[in-house]
Amino acid sequence: MMLLHAHPEFDGGVSAFLKEVLLHGFLDTLKLLPLLFLTYLLMEFLEHKASEKTERFLERSGPFAPAVGSAVGLLPQCGFSASAANLYTGRVITLGTLVAVFLSTSDEMIPILVAGNIKITTLVYILAYKFLVALLVGFAIELVFKLFSIKREPMNIDEICEEDNCHCERGIFYSAFHHTLTISLFVFAVTIVLNSVIFFVGEERLGIIIGNVPVLSHFVSALIGLIPNCAASVVLATFAAEGIITSGAMLAGLFSGAGVGLVVLFKLNKKLKENLITVLILISVGTLFGFIADFIPLLKI
Repeated sequence: MMLLHAHPEFDGGVSAFLKEVLLHGFLDTLKLLPLLFLTYLLMEFLEHKASEKTERFLERSGPFAPAVGSAVGLLPQCGFSASAANLYTGRVITLGTLVAVFLSTSDEMIPILVAGNIKITTLVYILAYKFLVALLVGFAIELVFKLFSIKREPMNIDEICEEDNCHCERGIFYSAFHHTLTISLFVFAVTIVLNSVIFFVGEERLGIIIGNVPVLSHFVSALIGLIPNCAASVVLATFAAEGIITSGAMLAGLFSGAGVGLVVLFKLNKKLKENLITVLILISVGTLFGFIADFIPLLKI
């Protein structure tokens, strides 16, 4: 995703606004469509065609799911966090796995840092750090759930279909398409609003807001990372590459940043308490491990 710059005097008029806000929002949403459709298609298949076998498989491989989520989340894209939110809502994956995906997700960090001539070895260390933190937190959440025998209420794709009125009886392809279209329109609307804010505020002012005060700057970065849009990762990575913020502050925002995953989570998962707990975990982990990162020489950009 391209980083949107502020235009206080609205330079370029309506055409600039349409290009940088609406067009970018449309293209960002368009990128999500294939992965969202495949995710819903998989959920439909698992529920209607292979539910019993899938449940047994997930039951056996469940403890390793956070590791898989931590690894997949490292891929430089915006869509997998949205897929993870869908799978979590459908009770296919656990909270530990969802948080692991969210924490490891970096969106546009890799291409931005590479373009900023950051050493490849430094980039590898940063990715390894994100993976290890995501893995640690994901397994810690799983352990807490197991020790305290915490269980989520059962839910399946049929319940999501009923709430979304998607007419599942027409087949899994129609249902998957309906879900994909519904979520994509919602994401597009949110993206337009966020792009508009970034368009008028600008990256320079965001840099001033973040600042370089220890802990506080990491906390603010973690809050910025919550912006459900790839622009957050672009801004944070650009600031770090230009020396405006520290590597730790950047990582604080990248840990909490889950792309559009949070949008999908709040749209689909009706358990508001679960969603807020997830957000709290992301902010806390981002602030803590972002602050710690500033004391690790290998992570300095």
